[in-house]
Amino acid sequence: MKYLFLFTLLCTGFFANAQNYPATKKTPTAVTKHGISYVDDYTWLELQDKDAATWVDAQNKLFASHLEEINTQKAITKKIKEYDAGSSYALPVKREKYYYIMVRMNPGKPPQLHYMDKPDGALKPLPNPLSDDDSKAFVINYYPSVNSAYLAFSISPNGGDKHDVKFLDMKKNRFEDDVLTGIKYSGIRWKNDEGIFYKHNINKTAFAADSTYQLYYHVIGKPQKEDKLIFDSSAANSHFSFGVNDEYLFITEEINNGNNKNYYRLHLDSLSGSPVRFISNVEADFDFKYYYKGRFYYSTQQYDWGEFRSRNLDGTDEKVVIPQFYNQLLTSTLLFSDFVVCKYKTPGKYHLSVYDKDIHFIRKYDLPPGMDCKVYFYNEENNCLYMSLSSYTLSPQNYTLNLQTGEFKPFYSATFKPKPTLFPLDHFESKTVTYKSRDGKDVPITIVHKKGLAMDGNNPTLLKAYGGFGRISTPAYDTGLLYFLEQGGVFAYAEVRGGGEKGLKWHAGGQGRSKINAINDVVDAAEFLIAERYTSPARLAFTGASHGGLLATGAMTQRPELFKVIISEMGVTDVPSAMQYTVGNYHKDEFGDTAVKEDYESMLTYSPYQKIKEDVNYPVTLLITGENDDRVPPFQSYKFAAKLQNRTVQKNPVYIKTSGSGHNKSPNYDERTKNAAEFYSFLLYHLMK
Repeated sequence: MKYLFLFTLLCTGFFANAQNYPATKKTPTAVTKHGISYVDDYTWLELQDKDAATWVDAQNKLFASHLEEINTQKAITKKIKEYDAGSSYALPVKREKYYYIMVRMNPGKPPQLHYMDKPDGALKPLPNPLSDDDSKAFVINYYPSVNSAYLAFSISPNGGDKHDVKFLDMKKNRFEDDVLTGIKYSGIRWKNDEGIFYKHNINKTAFAADSTYQLYYHVIGKPQKEDKLIFDSSAANSHFSFGVNDEYLFITEEINNGNNKNYYRLHLDSLSGSPVRFISNVEADFDFKYYYKGRFYYSTQQYDWGEFRSRNLDGTDEKVVIPQFYNQLLTSTLLFSDFVVCKYKTPGKYHLSVYDKDIHFIRKYDLPPGMDCKVYFYNEENNCLYMSLSSYTLSPQNYTLNLQTGEFKPFYSATFKPKPTLFPLDHFESKTVTYKSRDGKDVPITIVHKKGLAMDGNNPTLLKAYGGFGRISTPAYDTGLLYFLEQGGVFAYAEVRGGGEKGLKWHAGGQGRSKINAINDVVDAAEFLIAERYTSPARLAFTGASHGGLLATGAMTQRPELFKVIISEMGVTDVPSAMQYTVGNYHKDEFGDTAVKEDYESMLTYSPYQKIKEDVNYPVTLLITGENDDRVPPFQSYKFAAKLQNRTVQKNPVYIKTSGSGHNKSPNYDERTKNAAEFYSFLLYHLMK
């Protein structure tokens, strides 16, 4: 009997290893599917119960203690705030009648929304929809009604994706009594100034498979229980999106696991009726963009680099508006009354092409290498496009582009005053090159460092990638990264397969059963940086967030000897399990369907949790997650950390940090700077040991 007792202690009791990790129990659970079996010792962490909460709290204390040992985050926080104070800010957003911008009034509070009557007008504060005791709540977005009589605020109570909506009467400058709840994965679309359309979620628990299958219409001043159900896809469990213009409500329904689509429309004057299907069962590559002056604008995946077409609502008179241009990725198309503006991406560089309303080419504008632009609005009064240019190391620089004359000049005002750059323009070097993947693909990688830095293989280097859902990466200004670069660091962003940086086939090359290519491309990027003597395995880190977190943990389990540090934020680690929770059901096109044997087998070839080996000492690891993350549940990171920690061979430390937020990062300034300082403090400490 005593031997049975000893076995029980080993399997279900608590223990800690040489790293003094919090005690973690094992509850061996057999997982069998399609004739494939393995044991999962940490399913109990998926329960989110008291034991799990105690474990999370102990892990947070361990990480906090480690940061105290490092003792550099306060100095880094001070430097980041200094850089922030010297950075310029981007333009306001024009929505309907006014121009809106979030302004930080108090460092300890989320920013507050302000508006202006004109681009160079005075800032006017709007009432704050958050109460003083809402320490975790923040504004996700805001939506003025058609004539700007009302402003709808989308508010996340805890950082998760489910949010509430409050309505501000702009004339009376006070909030209406009606508050909507249970809204998820939904923008707000107005019908004049009368009411809004929104998607309602009926999940009873935060991490259950998503149930956002209903579209409602709410009339301002009415209780939510009286809202009209417009569209319901519950029977088919199909994901849908919607949009509104001056005439119609449009609905796009994804069917057959996202492989096909149905399109519906409902005239805004006929909400008593039902949406009419006007396009049925088209392939998923049919992507609706706009409805404008009686024509339906869309793109397809027939052309890898992107194109733009239009047709009548009855499907006749199809026209190619913007054709494909080989090796020039069409990332966006903006339609204005007299102009069409297309933004293109080429390796390391963007450009704009301007056409007149009859799609006659007018001119091309090349942006400086390494810089991206964001178009904020078009002003018909002066024919100017207002935009901000920025890079990894240069804060937003605001410009106007006159589409009629071609004049391009800086934009300043009393609110947006000129500021000197933090560093001389040649202080940092940025270049985009390509490296060869193991199967011969040319993978773009952007590398940034201080000018003149010696490439002796000894530089602390941070590699990053996302590589999923066809997302196109863009340079993002980051004052925390500036600090890292000033310390002699090298930053590299790899545009691996699974992303959309080289067109639609590039996404497909890292999608579904080809997902392993995205992870392999990360590994190959690491080998490239080492071979070119930017760094060495003792000085190389990789980080990624969300899908990028999958790449981080995937790369470390594939080739642990290449990396010194891995930092995964809100990452998917147990891929088959992730398909059962929250939005997993919508991502079968991206990861595969666990009900299909071949898809399931493919997942297990790269799913990081299942790839952990008992006899490998993996790199120094930090997993960052949020307890309210209802997109990638936090127990994806919990389980991975537990399994890594509880192996006797693991000598490199493994930490996990769980915040009180969700997948959306808090806009609280002090919290953001603190998190950035902790990130770079941890990174530099372990890279330079």
